[in-house]
Amino acid sequence: MDQFKLSTLDLGIMVLYALFIIAYGLYHAKRKNSEEYFLAGRNMIWPIVGISLFAANISSSTLVGLAGDAFKTNTHVYNYEWLAAVVLVFFAVFFLPFYLRSGVYTMPEYLERRYDSRSRYYFSFITVVGNVLIDTAAALYVGNVILKLLFPGMPTWVIIVVLAFAAAAYTIPGGLNSVIQTEVVQAILLVIGSCIITYFAFSKVGGWNGLIAGLNEKAAAGAFIDPNTGIRLDNAREVLSLFRSKHDEFMPWTGLVLGAPILGFYFWANNQFMVQRVLGAKDINHGRWGALFAGLLKLPVIFIMVLPGTCAILMYSDIDLTPLNYTLADGSICTNLKDCPNATYPMLLFDLLPKGILGLVLAGLLAAMMSSVSATFNSASTLITMDFVKKMRPNLTSEQLVRVGQISTLVLVVLASAWAPMIESWSSLWKYLQEILAYIAPPVAATFILGLFWKRANGTGSIVSLLFGMLFSVVSLLSLIPELTEMHFLHRTFLLFVLCTAVNIGVSLATAPPPGEQVQQYTWQKAMFTAETAELKGLPWYKNYRVQSVILLIITALVLIMFS
Repeated sequence: MDQFKLSTLDLGIMVLYALFIIAYGLYHAKRKNSEEYFLAGRNMIWPIVGISLFAANISSSTLVGLAGDAFKTNTHVYNYEWLAAVVLVFFAVFFLPFYLRSGVYTMPEYLERRYDSRSRYYFSFITVVGNVLIDTAAALYVGNVILKLLFPGMPTWVIIVVLAFAAAAYTIPGGLNSVIQTEVVQAILLVIGSCIITYFAFSKVGGWNGLIAGLNEKAAAGAFIDPNTGIRLDNAREVLSLFRSKHDEFMPWTGLVLGAPILGFYFWANNQFMVQRVLGAKDINHGRWGALFAGLLKLPVIFIMVLPGTCAILMYSDIDLTPLNYTLADGSICTNLKDCPNATYPMLLFDLLPKGILGLVLAGLLAAMMSSVSATFNSASTLITMDFVKKMRPNLTSEQLVRVGQISTLVLVVLASAWAPMIESWSSLWKYLQEILAYIAPPVAATFILGLFWKRANGTGSIVSLLFGMLFSVVSLLSLIPELTEMHFLHRTFLLFVLCTAVNIGVSLATAPPPGEQVQQYTWQKAMFTAETAELKGLPWYKNYRVQSVILLIITALVLIMFS
């Protein structure tokens, strides 16, 4: 295969789109005060909230990661997607009301109200680090993967710096409203592009029947044998199944049941990067409807983002990529997709799409990258401004806080750009994303869940369990205890969650109970559910979030049955 090249038409479309999205973001800038800059004036309606959540999550890193792992026969990577629908139902029912009624700007701020300032500062710091290492750096890395195929001679650091500052061009002056408004446009383009690539991919392999026949043929020839575990997939049904053996290297069923929901809960219910969009909702109903709408949008992902990667197994398993001159982190040239699965999605784009459409879909992919980067920049700058600077300098005016947020964003641009090239050392992008998250999520998820459902949890129990979680992660990362290092990261996620929960309970019981006001305002009580039931009685089903939640769970179950 020759090197990837863009036609003048494709290049023109990409440049025009980049200029348009920056101008559109600046046009929707809201920066009169800190509430407008960081939370878009708390005036977002449910379709905008839902699409924004979806767009921020289904970023370029997700697109590339899903396709790459599907190519490696890890179709069950989709489990992270459908789990989002279940987690968002739980989030809408229990956590969202407390977040919105408290009027907080950040998740760490909520922790301070439920526990104390120690938990707030710790979680804020961890979240900023996570945003830089996971969300921002991964998105910049994906942009580098795409553009490096087009410009193999251009240094990685140059590509990443250009992409970072392009995303910051409207995030710094515009704040959350600019981020959300551009995300809506980009999400629509992203879905259209994914549908187009799915159509061409299935056309090339002969449709669904052709995909099944091709996978069966490869399975019979012994193509799907895990070299690490020796597990063999004998037919197309096993390749496409979402549920695998407990010895599966990528996602054993035990890890799916025990560990994956914890990662999902942290990402959707505790992560400032995602929750900030819901905090900007017009009211609690729009917040709930938006969250459930985002869960619904996650379900078709298997058809338009995962299965094209599976089609690539039939199209590109034996293709020589040497002419592409794609350089890996160790300086070697990628010769096949097994060595560089992150190139699967770009391969689909350049091989299948005609001129014009290629430029549009590439624009959508880079738009998704900009969406993720701009979102993390804004959420992290919100944390720095509200959880640190405002605490240290309480007399700063609203306009001065906005300026601090803008400067913070600029600093984050530099840090994320410096870390992004390091991601190449992981075997796949998705593995990097989930393994890093597995060290951050469990202690935080345990703290939030206990804080909401157990009245006796106190500030000392919270901070001790969080610090214990950090110590556990450091020990695991340094391989000081071999058993922890060798454990599957999803099993380690569950173990860490259980240990942090136990530490929180033990320390809380050994120290003074929390103030009654904290318990009354920030702990879930059955009386709240009963009162809400009475309020919902007169609403039609399409406005009743509980009915919507049940419908969403039923649709999710049908998708799981289809790929069981």
